[in-house]
Amino acid sequence: MTVGLFGGSFDPPHRGHVELARRAKEELGLGKLVVLVAADPGHKRVQTPADVRLRLARAAFPDEEVVLDEHARTIDTLRAHPEWNDPVFLIGADQFADFLSWKEPDDVLRRARLAVATRPGFPHAVLQAVLARLEQPERVLFFEIEPTPVASRELRARLADGQDVGDEVPSAVRETIRSGGFYAR
Repeated sequence: MTVGLFGGSFDPPHRGHVELARRAKEELGLGKLVVLVAADPGHKRVQTPADVRLRLARAAFPDEEVVLDEHARTIDTLRAHPEWNDPVFLIGADQFADFLSWKEPDDVLRRARLAVATRPGFPHAVLQAVLARLEQPERVLFFEIEPTPVASRELRARLADGQDVGDEVPSAVRETIRSGGFYAR
């Protein structure tokens, strides 16, 4: 069974995250998806506590395994879980454009395949430039998704201002945010 890994801060999880996971399972034939909520992401600061983001991710992905990832770097997560046995790590094209700045990117590719979600209009030259510098570019897969014009930082700002986020987050996430008073100023 092919295991997919989908990591992030999920602050908060939104329909773009859910759609990426759904399309990846469909396109790549993943038998299992593990959602990795970064306790302390190495690439950015988060103010929302990890336990809150974990609750929200569990609400967004009720049919998937959702766990708190204590490792700040992908390579450290992969080293800690050899039982995943050549998983497929899901990322967006924007993340892949920065993949060479990740800790030990070629070792990441030795331990996992990458599945990169692209969107119409994303400059393929950027993707090709990254591929050209990898030791095992054949371990990178691409699949296309429709763009979802939603960003977690914008959602946090709207929620802090008491604005409705409508269907930009799954209804279970909206209810968890409301009942927990999360993101309110």
